Amino acid sequence: MSDMNFAPLLTSSFLAVLLLQPVTLADRPVERSGVESGKKKPVKVFILAGQSNMEGVGRVSANYDRNEGKGTLEYLVKKSKEGGRYRHLVGDTGDWLVREDVWIWYLGRKGGLSVGYGARKDTIGPELQFGHVMGDLLDAQVLLIKIAWGGKSLARDFRPPSSGGETGAFYSALVEHTWEVLASLSTHFPGYEGQGYELAGLAWHQGWNDGLKRPWVAEYEENLANLIKDLRSDLKTRDLPVVIATSGFGGRKQKIDRRLGIIAAQHAVARRKELEGTVATVETRDFFRPPEESPSRQGYHWNGNAETYFLIGDAMGKAMGGLIRASKAE
Repeated sequence: MSDMNFAPLLTSSFLAVLLLQPVTLADRPVERSGVESGKKKPVKVFILAGQSNMEGVGRVSANYDRNEGKGTLEYLVKKSKEGGRYRHLVGDTGDWLVREDVWIWYLGRKGGLSVGYGARKDTIGPELQFGHVMGDLLDAQVLLIKIAWGGKSLARDFRPPSSGGETGAFYSALVEHTWEVLASLSTHFPGYEGQGYELAGLAWHQGWNDGLKRPWVAEYEENLANLIKDLRSDLKTRDLPVVIATSGFGGRKQKIDRRLGIIAAQHAVARRKELEGTVATVETRDFFRPPEESPSRQGYHWNGNAETYFLIGDAMGKAMGGLIRASKAE
C-alpha cells in the first residue's frame, strides 16, 4: 500500500516545466552565517523533507470515539501520565502555543510554529517538536522549510541527479521551493529584518514506497547518499548537517525483509566514509505504538499516533543539535 497524500500536490504543468527545464543555481546568491545585520543573527534554516510521514498524520484532537482519544496530542497533554513532557505545547490560556521565534513554511502554509502543520490542519508531523528543540538550542530566529508529499519514492520521485536516469520531479521541486522561500523571506515572514540566513540542516523522513520493490530497496542506500550530496551541491552548502529518521513503522516486531532492508540502508548511509560526522540516523522503531493505543490502524502512518510523531521530531532535533555542536568544535 502506498502512502496517502494529504498535502497539496504540485500542478502537472509546474512539474512539466521542472522536467523540461533543468534546475540551474549558478547565479543564485547564498547568504552565510558570517555576515550579520546589526545585532540580528542570521536566520537558521532547516529543510524538512520526505513523504507522508514527514507530512505527518498524528491526530491533534481527542474528539474521536476510538480508544477514548489515546494517542492524540490533546490526550497526551491532558491525561497522559507523561503529560509534563508536552506542556510546552500549550500557552497560558490553554490554547496551543504559537512560537514566533520558530517560523515554518509548508507548501504555502506559514507562520509561527504550532500544531496544525501536519498533512492536514488537525494533524502534526515531526516538525512540531523538531522546531521546539531547535528553537531552544539556537540563539537565533529559526525557520523550518517543510517540503513533503505523500506516496513518493526515492528511486523515482525524489531521484537525485547523481543516481543517473531521469532526475525525479520532486527532487527538482524540493530545490526550487527552497530557493523560492529563501528569496522571499520578508514576504513570507514580516518579522524578517534582512539579517540573512544560514542553511543549517536537512531532516529526512521517507521510505515506505521504496520498500515496495526489492530493486528499490537494493539501491536505497546509494540513492539516499546521492540525494544528500546533490542537495548540498545544489543548495551550495558544503557538509550540510543531515538527520535521517528510519522507517520504523511496525516497531521491533517488523519482520518484512524489504522494510528491514530500508531501515538497514538508512543506518548505513550515516556510516559511509564520505558522510561520516555530518549525517546521523535516528532509530524510530521504539516509537511505534499499537492500534490499541492509537487513533487509527494505519500502521504505515504510525497509526496516526501523535506521541510517535512527537518522539520522532524530538530525536531528530537532538541528533541535529549534536551535529551542529560537533561542526562548531572542529
